[in-house]
Amino acid sequence: MADTTTLAAVKLSMGITATIYDSEISSLIDAAKLDLKLALGKEVDQSDALVLQAIKTYCRMSFRSPTDYDRLRASYEAQKGMLQIATGYTDWGDIDGEG
Repeated sequence: MADTTTLAAVKLSMGITATIYDSEISSLIDAAKLDLKLALGKEVDQSDALVLQAIKTYCRMSFRSPTDYDRLRASYEAQKGMLQIATGYTDWGDIDGEG
């Protein structure tokens, strides 16, 4: 389950105040974090502003079939791609072969 700070930030970005959607949005936050973990090779810090923005975009893209899905999908993929190439966000592993 998503922490309350992230849940509140995502709901605010989506213009949602009702608590009835909290469970669904929390699941989307968890899915976004897993997707980013797969892409970056490590756990993400959801308090990081860039990571949080990607999570918000993922949730907006995935919540209740938005009319601007294609735009949101492109935006999320671009944000994820930028995180993948940014220093400090991706676990490059043992690139130089030294342990």
